[in-house]
Amino acid sequence: MSLKKHLFIAFIISLVSLVGFSLIDLFISDKKIIDFDSDIIAFIQGGESPSLTAIMKFFTFIGSGPCVVFISIVLLFTLYKVLQHRLELILFIAALAGSAILNVVLKQVFHRVRPNLHRLIDITGYSFPSGHAMNAFTVYGMIAFLLWRHIPHRFGRIVLILISIFFILSIGISRIYLGVHYPSDIIAGYFASGFWLAIAIWVFQLYKEKQYKRFHSGHEGK
Repeated sequence: MSLKKHLFIAFIISLVSLVGFSLIDLFISDKKIIDFDSDIIAFIQGGESPSLTAIMKFFTFIGSGPCVVFISIVLLFTLYKVLQHRLELILFIAALAGSAILNVVLKQVFHRVRPNLHRLIDITGYSFPSGHAMNAFTVYGMIAFLLWRHIPHRFGRIVLILISIFFILSIGISRIYLGVHYPSDIIAGYFASGFWLAIAIWVFQLYKEKQYKRFHSGHEGK
């Protein structure tokens, strides 16, 4: 795929994510999303059981800070030692750090209080957008992007995408099930992270193209 197509796709994703996040915020402000949130919470928590609660706690754990750090270290080690792609290593660190900072800023801007209907775990802090949703989308989205080019077969790439989607959705659903986020918090988190990832990848692709041109122009001049 050409650079122009990569940049165009990144632009479309960032634009859709920005519009989506803005619409969620508008619906929350106008209190037009209350029924949607309530219905989804009732549906997801309707199947509550001890075994399902244990599963959901597991998924919420792998979207938590300590687990995200562990996954990040493993991926960084793989990129640095095995694949020897140090530029991708910088991209991953920047994407993860930027997503965390963006989440803190957005929470302080919107000050949305967490739901208090039926909580299965104790947690503090603001609710919107979900930090777990942003963590999941950033980490597993970036893993999919970085490993895509190193998987030669189409089947392997499909499996990679499906696994990434599975973890992203499971972590988001776990936060709703455990009663610490509204569904709109989760969706907004996905949109916010999608916007940031698209921008980060857009800059990364531009830099790689410039680096490629400098390398070849330098060799042609010799």
